Amino acid sequence: MAYLTRRQFMGAATVAGSVGGVAWLQPTPSGAPHEPYFATLNHALHQAGIGTPTMVLDLVRMRHNADQVKQHVQGRIQLRLVNKSLPCLNLLHELSLLTGTQRQMVFSLPYLHLITQHKPQSDVLLGKPLPVAAAAHYYASRSVSGFEPAKQLQWLVDTPERLKQYSDLARAQQQTMRINIEIDVGLHRGGVPDLAAMQTMVQMIMAEPLLQWAGLMGYDAHTEKIPELIGLRQEARLHAAQTYKRFADYMQQSPLKGSPAGPTLNTGGSPSFRLHDGMGAANEVAVGSAMVKPTDFDTPLLSDFLPAAFIATPVLKTGPFVAPDGVEFFSRMASAWDANQRHSVFIYGGQWMAQPVSPEGLSASALIGKSSNQQILLGSGKQGLRPDDFVFLRPTQSEAVLQQFGDIAVYEHGRITDMWPVFPAQA
Repeated sequence: MAYLTRRQFMGAATVAGSVGGVAWLQPTPSGAPHEPYFATLNHALHQAGIGTPTMVLDLVRMRHNADQVKQHVQGRIQLRLVNKSLPCLNLLHELSLLTGTQRQMVFSLPYLHLITQHKPQSDVLLGKPLPVAAAAHYYASRSVSGFEPAKQLQWLVDTPERLKQYSDLARAQQQTMRINIEIDVGLHRGGVPDLAAMQTMVQMIMAEPLLQWAGLMGYDAHTEKIPELIGLRQEARLHAAQTYKRFADYMQQSPLKGSPAGPTLNTGGSPSFRLHDGMGAANEVAVGSAMVKPTDFDTPLLSDFLPAAFIATPVLKTGPFVAPDGVEFFSRMASAWDANQRHSVFIYGGQWMAQPVSPEGLSASALIGKSSNQQILLGSGKQGLRPDDFVFLRPTQSEAVLQQFGDIAVYEHGRITDMWPVFPAQA
């Protein structure tokens, strides 16, 4: 009988250990069929006769999220709905009823026309400064609806130069214009950077009787993107709050006066609205995406909110993954190593700002890449999908994405109950 030398034994042990280590690193097959929630949603879409990529809104989940918002703001601070993140009149109407607010934040000229025409009772604050040409176009082409810009509309202005343009427009139109001043509380994307610039703008407003100061807007949702490392996020929150208070205190001591109801002191955003409870300088928060909770809003402050919007897209073809000619070798290597790359699912459309969520265990192919026409997703085959089944994806954001699929399919209690038209796609 031959015996291994000590060196041969150690070498064999090293090889065995390496193989064992590699095997330990090898991905295990994952995936499963639709969980009950998505299986029921899949059935509801078939029952409704839907066979194209569709945005689905779970009305029950959305109402839960709206209730979370209402519980936080009610009796403490005012709420303004962000319509670029909720670009659907039916959705905005439902949320207005649920939360008891008519305040809207608008970000584009087409949506300003749309909101003031179809929701003339709204109190509107621009969410970004529009070029003066856009403001002039609004006055020249707005329809008669009962909406009164001089009382219900606040234009956002960020610099003395833009304020001068708006002042000239007010004079040319002989139109009273309410001015809300954007302040920079730390994002540095725009807004008044210091009190010297603010003093200049105060003097300019005082010099033009047709301009009325209506409030401040300081967007602070960037703080929740700061890494929670050695106190950096808390430091950013504190800086934003102190900066806002400094500007608000300055305006309270200035000769300007806001509307009879007091100035609109807006802040927040879906990621950060829960930082504000009415005890600070701000008296209003803006909320949009939190109502439907895309993946970008999976944050600690929104942990009790539920995903309420999903892209549903039909499966066109499924079966063992066969790579395109020319890369078969790499495909065989990948499939041999990872069982989760052995099965292919071709979907209707693709390359959306979204992540597959059901059935679990699907991912985009790194070998082939994404497609807007027929994207391939790979998995182990444990998902059990067949052609015409639906794959569900969660949008990463709601703005723009909610408008890519035509009417929104409204889902409630196991069935599709309505189809809601969306705003036309606009920047």
